[in-house]
Amino acid sequence: MPKFVTIGYGDRDGYDRTDPAVRDEAHAHDARLRAMGASMGIAGSPTQVRNHDGTGVTVDSGAFMSSALPVAGFAIIEAATLQEAIELAAATPCAVAHGVVEVWPLQETP
Repeated sequence: MPKFVTIGYGDRDGYDRTDPAVRDEAHAHDARLRAMGASMGIAGSPTQVRNHDGTGVTVDSGAFMSSALPVAGFAIIEAATLQEAIELAAATPCAVAHGVVEVWPLQETP
């Protein structure tokens, strides 16, 4: 079955202004996704790694990309189609709590 990487963006303010019943259902939805085999986690602090032309590794703390909302978490989910993956992502905490979720098709390499 195809896999998709999801990136959830959201902040505490959006989470706090979402009806608790809606949040609870979103967390229950996450639990169902985990039971279906999804790998999920909360985003920690990023580290940038470079090794241009294989000549030496440089490491910098912090995110390379920026967005209006902080990255809240990641998941790898399985779905038959992109539309199904979107429907699954639409019920997650970031999507319902005034954040956004990106859904990226994962093209596995050999």
